[in-house]
Amino acid sequence: MSIDTPRFRAALLEERERIAKALEKLRDDEVEEPAASDNHLAETATATLDREIDDTLEENSTRMLAAIDSALGRVDAGTYGTCERCGREISLERLEAYPWASLCIDCKREAERG
Repeated sequence: MSIDTPRFRAALLEERERIAKALEKLRDDEVEEPAASDNHLAETATATLDREIDDTLEENSTRMLAAIDSALGRVDAGTYGTCERCGREISLERLEAYPWASLCIDCKREAERG
């Protein structure tokens, strides 16, 4: 199978830019948030939940950026599309769905099972 790495590089860069912008906006929104002092208990709980959601989104976005950067490194190294665990080719369908995938579907399933 021949992988169109320029197309995947472009898709990865586009996704990286989208996530980086979303992460920047999330961080800007955190800075602009006013401090709560005399809020009602429900307002405080809502603010706490919102912060936890934002923290989770930030963590996930940071992980996605790392996965995309890793995939771009594999493109540069000429190993893009090869499973990092077993060395087999990652299916084109999987790369279409998850261009940052580093494992073939079998190895990914095995890793998720623990």
